[in-house]
Amino acid sequence: MTMMRRMMAGLIAVGAGLGLFALPATAQDSFPDRPIHAVIGFPAGSGADILGRYFAHALEVLAKQPVVVDNKPGATSNIAVRAVAEAKPDGYTILFVANSNMAGSRYLFKDLPFDTLKDFVPIASFAQITFVMVVGPNSPMNTLQDMTNHLKAKKESLYGYTNQTAQLASEYYKQLAGVDVKPVAYKSAGDTLRDLSDGTLDFVIMDGTFAAGQIQQGALKAIAVTTKERFPNWPNTPTIEQAGLANYDFAPWWGAYLPKGTPQPIVDKLQGLLLQIDNMKETADFLLTVGAFPTHDDSKMADARLKAELPKWEKLVKAAGIEPQ
Repeated sequence: MTMMRRMMAGLIAVGAGLGLFALPATAQDSFPDRPIHAVIGFPAGSGADILGRYFAHALEVLAKQPVVVDNKPGATSNIAVRAVAEAKPDGYTILFVANSNMAGSRYLFKDLPFDTLKDFVPIASFAQITFVMVVGPNSPMNTLQDMTNHLKAKKESLYGYTNQTAQLASEYYKQLAGVDVKPVAYKSAGDTLRDLSDGTLDFVIMDGTFAAGQIQQGALKAIAVTTKERFPNWPNTPTIEQAGLANYDFAPWWGAYLPKGTPQPIVDKLQGLLLQIDNMKETADFLLTVGAFPTHDDSKMADARLKAELPKWEKLVKAAGIEPQ
């Protein structure tokens, strides 16, 4: 009897040990089994929000769990990035973010409370965004040369920006064109509309995700896009390079990230879901309407894309003459 009790005790101990090891695997296998939070560093209604909500809704359908969009605007998205860096690494908090935050912030800010390489795990990059220089609908400016001539003749000029990409794109234009324009920071692209319309702002370089609808409605006038190639839906809008500024090329992209330490099976599952969304024709059609197109990068490709961007951003920040804040 004593031997039998010892054998039973041993089996119970082994079973308990196996159970301990099995629990995390079971939790990962059942992921997600509760709502996911998608954090975006811009307010509701912004271009980033429009983009993020599309992918959040599509993820909700595929994952069969609610995906709640958490808008955390402020500090050019650094508040949102920090919130995810400090979140529990369980897959239930995802950061939807631009390359300007993950690559550019390292060179635009002195004391960031996070490290974009060490504190995050990429899931995928899912969209490349066209940025466009816009003016108010009644502005006399119709071309980039018009803009440059106008700014050179004006005593005091202002441009607006809402993120690092827009700021750097504008500062680089200033340097290449030889114009002096002071920056004004805004929380969202929508906040710039009134100041563009009444001429307070001379121009804004903003993401096409927001600008596309405004241009179509006649609320904004497109001058030039920042990318190397023209955007298909705006065939009559030249690139800044085509308009006369050689070697000008900004092609911003968006990706999804998780806090460091998130289990690989969860990263893999979310990667698969996001790439499935990115490969849908509906997604390509949607992105085309908002000045974007899918990128299809998996986790490793997104990581390589980000690391390749770092020296480019460092060089551009210095070339644009921006001092880290």
